[in-house]
Amino acid sequence: MQWSERIGRRLKPRDLHVFMAVAENGNMANAADRLAISRPVVSKTISQLEHTLGVPLFDRSPQGVELTLYGRVLLKRGIAIFDELQQSVKEIEFLVDPTSGELRLGCSDFTAGIVGVAINQVSRRYSRITFEVLSAGGAELQHELKARNIEFFVGVLEDYFDKEEFDTETLYDDPLLVVADAQHPLVRRRSLELADLIHEAWALPPSNTVSGGYVRDVFQASGLALPARIVSTYSHVLRHQLVTTERFITVLPKSIFEITAKGLSIKALPVQLPTTRRTVVIVVLKKRTLSPIAQLFIETLRAVAKPQTKSKKSLS
Repeated sequence: MQWSERIGRRLKPRDLHVFMAVAENGNMANAADRLAISRPVVSKTISQLEHTLGVPLFDRSPQGVELTLYGRVLLKRGIAIFDELQQSVKEIEFLVDPTSGELRLGCSDFTAGIVGVAINQVSRRYSRITFEVLSAGGAELQHELKARNIEFFVGVLEDYFDKEEFDTETLYDDPLLVVADAQHPLVRRRSLELADLIHEAWALPPSNTVSGGYVRDVFQASGLALPARIVSTYSHVLRHQLVTTERFITVLPKSIFEITAKGLSIKALPVQLPTTRRTVVIVVLKKRTLSPIAQLFIETLRAVAKPQTKSKKSLS
């Protein structure tokens, strides 16, 4: 029997939608309430799906249902199917009106600078395009990308990426700089060694972020003790506020420093950090169709990064 006869004519998007609701809620009654249909309809739909596919999709128990191995496969592909349908609708909308739409993307603290510049350029040209930006660490960004909650993210190559799931494109290498308020006493120094900064007060992102972990690694690799006075915080606002006290120093990627230095009255200190470059990359899900707005934004990112680019690797 051909696929179209066995499944193609009987497997409907509505059935997949019901299946995914049950998988997400872990309970047919809750799924029925969410979908505003009766529980018998939900139960019948799942039974028909299992009969069509010839495998059990859920294990039942008094506490609810749990996906079987077959159910997990269908859920994974079902998410991809609905994502492709959603992207097709976005593409049609873009063709009808290429000046409007929505883009969901992600970035890390380290890459916020280039993302901000690209958003500014795109929004100036297409004022009705809206952006939803998730700022998070590499692991969370990968999770959100796999769940198709974002279309792509701009991250750091040093984070681990599964080559079977993700494609990456190199934008540029971005060094870290040690920065201080323009009135900080160290700004007047013509040269500094890393050892000169051990007793300074530091305001840093936590060690599980790229920048915070890197600074700690730099001191350790240089055979130096970690600075004793470190304020560790995720808050950009707090770090910048501490720097403005003229006591604390922090680190910023060069790209962000060049954008914010004038407005924040900060200066880069004359200290050379060993192996300071971090490779900024665009990360996409393999074989996922990107919306026209996502493609437009990525082209803008390439243009913004071009002056800093030393090598470029295309999405494979």
